[in-house]
Amino acid sequence: MTTELLFRDDAYLTTATARVTSAGDGFIELDRTIFYPLGGGQPGDTGFLVRESGERIVIADTRKGGTPDAVRHLLAAGALPPESGEQVSLELDWPRRYALMRLHTALHVMSCVVIAPVTGGNISPDKARLDFDIDMTLLDSAMIEHGTNELVARGVDTETVWITDAELDAQPELVKTMSVQPPRGAGRIRLLRIPGIDLQPCGGTHVKNIAEIGGIRVLRIRNEGKRNKRVEIALVD
Repeated sequence: MTTELLFRDDAYLTTATARVTSAGDGFIELDRTIFYPLGGGQPGDTGFLVRESGERIVIADTRKGGTPDAVRHLLAAGALPPESGEQVSLELDWPRRYALMRLHTALHVMSCVVIAPVTGGNISPDKARLDFDIDMTLLDSAMIEHGTNELVARGVDTETVWITDAELDAQPELVKTMSVQPPRGAGRIRLLRIPGIDLQPCGGTHVKNIAEIGGIRVLRIRNEGKRNKRVEIALVD
């Protein structure tokens, strides 16, 4: 069963109604959702599911579902799932999601300051990191902070762009991440554009304007292997 991904069109939705399409041991799938499922280094969303009776059930995590187009909402341990066909309300843990959105977008900006292939990445609500295939001597905390924050200060709006598989094949330079390739086969691929700064495939959630990032600080830079030099950042606030 396909899940309509409401966050794709509006990452700022914090509530919505949905219908349960399937329920299993500790999880449910819905016909539509505001919850982003784990993927691309971004954690799955958390929050609440509210039944018509008023019962609130914790959504502890969100993952990709049993079929490629479904999203599985993992319920708190011991919670009884609603029945298939039941109408429910969704409430997103917005402060957590917004922190992830700001950090995710910050990584996009930082990837335009550190010019090197990206070999990995990860985001959590309090920090994020990218791994680069680059000589360790070329990474400087002050330079990365200054360069990233200078771009953030431009206050550029972000844009979602869709291209075909063939268009991406003709522009392989758009794919910066070596460890994760954009999903193909659906006929189109989603890109994040920050005009004048960045353009690359990404299915995650981002802020509307990069000024919302506020600014970043580099927590540490370390060697994680021959082709993995890790830059870990946090938001200044």
